[in-house]
Amino acid sequence: MAVVKWLVPIPIVQHTMSYTANRVMWLWASINNATLNIINPVEWQIEGGEALTQQGWYLVICNHQSWADIVVLCSVLRNRIPMPKFFLKYELLYVPFVGLACWALDMPFMRRYSKEYLAKHPEKKGQDLQTTRHSCGKFQYTPTTVVNYVEGTRHSYDKAKKRRSPYQHLLSPKSGGIAYTLAAMGEQFEYVVDVTLAYPDNIDKPFRDMLMGRLTKIVVKIDMIPISQVPQGDYFNQPNFKREFQTWLSSRWKDKDQYLDNLYRDGQEVQSIFDKAA
Repeated sequence: MAVVKWLVPIPIVQHTMSYTANRVMWLWASINNATLNIINPVEWQIEGGEALTQQGWYLVICNHQSWADIVVLCSVLRNRIPMPKFFLKYELLYVPFVGLACWALDMPFMRRYSKEYLAKHPEKKGQDLQTTRHSCGKFQYTPTTVVNYVEGTRHSYDKAKKRRSPYQHLLSPKSGGIAYTLAAMGEQFEYVVDVTLAYPDNIDKPFRDMLMGRLTKIVVKIDMIPISQVPQGDYFNQPNFKREFQTWLSSRWKDKDQYLDNLYRDGQEVQSIFDKAA
């Protein structure tokens, strides 16, 4: 489908290929969901998200515990909201197969100029954001979901200790990525959807346990935050707003960490992992 879309630059053909590619992604998520449930004696605990719709525009932020997260997130959300998009570095467009597939799915590719480059080419300042805004223009009329794993990498207790994370079960959130997404598409989003994922019986290696049929419980908590309640401003040029936005995101992460702590409080497995990390 990506090859057809690339070779036939006719809008109706490209639109059809994009639509079909997204249906294939939905099928992939559905097969993953069926396989997960057939192989594993999993109990699902899903809280919130009743007002989600496939006709909405959402920015999804989520903690990142495991490689299993994408499978779980797509399984839970595939029939609730539009299939997710990920902001990707422009260089990934040239990765064989992967770049072309992501392009077929209309995932936005962004250019980010380094401070060193901008120092030499000050005329390029702000152009990366304008280019991304332009590439996201197609989402103005098509319901869209953008996903951002705010921690930037998968959490582990060893990693949290090395990075001196102020949270018990999370890494510190990185505000730049979500601020960039809001700057590019903020006026299009209706809600920020804050998702908390947890595997309370399989905390150590949930992806391995999922593949081996040992995953027994998945917790998904969904909070919908109207975009009007999210701080608005120029993150990259207004220091006061940058601090305000970081404070807002840290507050969300503090609540998320408290929720996980309450969920894990009686689990013996968490204590053994703390002992290993100590």
